[in-house]
Order: sequence, then structure tokens, then C-alpha cells
Amino acid sequence: MTRLNIVLLLAVLASAIYLVHTQYESRRLFTELDRATVEARRLETEHQRLQVEKRAQATPLRVEKIARAQLNMRTATPAITQYVSDPQGVAAAAAAAAAAAAPGGAPAPVQGVQP
Repeated sequence: MTRLNIVLLLAVLASAIYLVHTQYESRRLFTELDRATVEARRLETEHQRLQVEKRAQATPLRVEKIARAQLNMRTATPAITQYVSDPQGVAAAAAAAAAAAAPGGAPAPVQGVQP
């Protein structure tokens, strides 16, 4: 009878130690999960902030301002536009348009350069 009591006592002690270990692991994993959730929220917030910053950096007004200030660019006006004429290129385009307008061919749009 004494041996049975000792065996049962050892079984109860082993069960208690296993229960404590399992609870410890459960709490440790819950804490790790909570930290990961907080990190995910922080990263999501930072991602949203960076998206807003990206949209703010790409506004047309800001791009134009940088183009004028840093790249010395300016808008095209008729006063600074230079027109180049190519008489041979115009003749080739007219010949291609005439060939396309021949029977069986669909008329193609002709884009000419004005001198």
C-alpha cells in the first residue's frame, strides 16, 4: 500500500509540474502574440503615413515647382517653340497616305508638319 501511495504521489507531482509548465508556455506565447499584434499595428500605421507622404510629394504643383527651381524648366510657349520643316518627310507621308487610300486599303490619317 505504501508503494502505491508513493507512485500516486509521484504521478500527482509530475502532473502538477506539467500543468505549471503548460500554463507558463501559454502565457509566454500569449505575450509574444500580443507583441506581434502591436508591431503589426505600428507597421500598418507607418505604412499609411508613408502612403500619405508619397501622395503629398507627387502633387502636380510640387512637381512643377521642383522642375522650375532645380531643373530650370519652363512651360512651352509659342515664343520659344521652334518649328522644323522636312520637305522630304512631308512628301513621303503624302505618298504613304495615297497608297493607303488606294482601293482595298483603309484611309490612314496624315500628320503633316507646318513650316
